[in-house]
Amino acid sequence: MTKPCIAIPMGDPAGIGPEIIAKALYDERIQKDINCLIIGDSRIMEEAVKITGLPLRIRRIQDPSECRYAQGTINLLPIDNIDTTRFRFGQIDGMCGRAAFSYIEKSIELALAKKVSAIATTPINKEALKAGGIPYIGHTEIFGALTHTEDPLTMFEVRGLRIFFLTRHVSLRAACDMVKKDRIKDYVKRCYKMLKTLGVQQGTMAVAGLNPHSGEHGLFGNEETTEVIPAVQELQSEGYNVAGPIGADSVFHLTLQGKFNSVLSLYHDQGHIAAKTLDFERTVSVTGGMPILRTSVDHGTAMDIAGTGSASAVSMIEAIRLGAKYAVKFTQE
Repeated sequence: MTKPCIAIPMGDPAGIGPEIIAKALYDERIQKDINCLIIGDSRIMEEAVKITGLPLRIRRIQDPSECRYAQGTINLLPIDNIDTTRFRFGQIDGMCGRAAFSYIEKSIELALAKKVSAIATTPINKEALKAGGIPYIGHTEIFGALTHTEDPLTMFEVRGLRIFFLTRHVSLRAACDMVKKDRIKDYVKRCYKMLKTLGVQQGTMAVAGLNPHSGEHGLFGNEETTEVIPAVQELQSEGYNVAGPIGADSVFHLTLQGKFNSVLSLYHDQGHIAAKTLDFERTVSVTGGMPILRTSVDHGTAMDIAGTGSASAVSMIEAIRLGAKYAVKFTQE
């Protein structure tokens, strides 16, 4: 079988992205099974290789079709847009924010043209994006805009546990107000569609409860009785294999044990805590609902240790491997 080709935009050059890429691509599981194409500044990448001390060399190419495996070699499509005279690892700079955006933009262009199988992203810095005049706050917003996708879905995967999110970056108070029947129905349907594009067609999706013990029939809150249960019942009547609400203190464990194929978490921390407590470093984010496949590390630029060579590449390795796993099954929406 042809190896999947995973595009890896370098992320913020001043963060840990370049060095965790180098470490990940030196991992024998990546070298053996996956073609990877870095998109970024070649001079920064060369410096990152030196920082890690790994026996790697950079091979510059101009098109993914030139991407070839050779032990100890990194394939890189260069976009040399960093002024190295002012560049510093660990320093927030608008120049780096603009550069990070350009690497993502190129990777999306290649994925839409089907020149790469998927994209595995490295960390970007929100402050650097803003300083660089980039009108997006993060990866999800960039991917949504450049793929013309309204409200992309976020799914976490760790050790086979899949978690979707009904709400993300809003206050807990606002998240509770957003737990509505119609929103739940819409998200379950979209999550179902995303799972199908990833080749997951068997099993039941669980909807987590919002309140302790899913509200105990209104004793601890009525969102389950007024919104969640009606949504689940209507979805079931429409043929969706969905269950809930299942108490949030047990639903993630039950899903990990195989009772459900995924969980719809009702707010940000509900699902994040479950995934990251299970295995912080191996939690990978998958963005869905788009015509292309994107996986990502689930950590930041770690400016405080950038350039030291001490950053762990575990999440980067897992993001690349998960992208390759799903790439062979991914069907364009």
